[in-house]
Amino acid sequence: MIGKSHSPTRLTIDLDAVVENWRILKSQTSHGRASAVVKANGYGLGLKQVARALANAGCDTFFVAHLDEGIALKDILSDFPSARVFAMNGLLEDEPAVYLEHGVIPTLGDLGQIDRWQSVCSDQGRALPAVLHLDTGMSRTGLDRGELETLIDQPERLSGIDMRFVMSHMACADTPEHPLNREQQTRFSDALARLPKSTEGGMLAASSATFLGPDWHFDWIRPGVCLYGVRPNSDTPNPMRPVITLEAGILQVRQIDAPESVGYGASHRAAGPARVATLAVGYADGFLRSLSNTAKAWVGKVEVPVVGRVSMDLITLDVTHLPNIGPGDVVTLIGPEPGRDVDALAERAGTIGYELLTSLGARYARHYIGGSQ
Repeated sequence: MIGKSHSPTRLTIDLDAVVENWRILKSQTSHGRASAVVKANGYGLGLKQVARALANAGCDTFFVAHLDEGIALKDILSDFPSARVFAMNGLLEDEPAVYLEHGVIPTLGDLGQIDRWQSVCSDQGRALPAVLHLDTGMSRTGLDRGELETLIDQPERLSGIDMRFVMSHMACADTPEHPLNREQQTRFSDALARLPKSTEGGMLAASSATFLGPDWHFDWIRPGVCLYGVRPNSDTPNPMRPVITLEAGILQVRQIDAPESVGYGASHRAAGPARVATLAVGYADGFLRSLSNTAKAWVGKVEVPVVGRVSMDLITLDVTHLPNIGPGDVVTLIGPEPGRDVDALAERAGTIGYELLTSLGARYARHYIGGSQ
């Protein structure tokens, strides 16, 4: 079995690669100002480990989605006094006191949230930091066009707020030629020119948009998924360093013959004598059910197919052409090489690397390398 854990499946996370990816993204800009998005438990790889590795490397500006994530991150980074934590999901009515208590900085996504935070600043007798979020094409959170025009006409609504950034979010940045990319960039530029100046400027580009070019970089970038090795788009080779490796020890090898079947639903039947290896990984661990009968794995350099349905706890591989392997031998399910990485597995599953990363289960033996914890 793998390592000292009782789990026969190990997820190795290269924190030095996360840091290097942050530096690669910074290097795409002329200003070199890059925050880091560590929401969803550091995209499934461990909020504490990822955030501390980045903080040790010099990152001092972090974004999460939920307020509770921000509270947890402030505690994790308590020995990094310059670290700032921004929560992107807005400022609900019962939250201002919680933001103040924990030092998390809110993102203001509608006029009501702006007015709410301005009132808090007034009550506190001081300007408190916040981010202004504009919707330039996603139709989710952020000020819509009508609210933006109102704010431009009534700039006094921002009076007393220490507006650190104005931000927006791209809809199609992973498709470089999509016309909405330029449309959003133009809308954002126009809004910045008409709004009161923020302290630190505009922030539009997340991961993929960082590679669209300098027109999208503004004053800061806000990378997320590319920090964790996922490719920015499918049009060019992936410039990011791979971050994860997923390996499993074989539990059993079973000899079968036609017409015996494998797994639930008998979706795979042997055409003749065959050997089937079983691994302790399933959809409860984020190895998606859609990978049934389609995923690939590797024993050394030899590719072996997943056969049968992915179940909650187990998958099965056809290892007929590897007569000498048995229980305890190691199989790679996600590796650093092109074709074995998280993007390749996501493509086979009919999804994206984001979903696979954030679905990685808690039952793996997690092994962190690098990162100067």
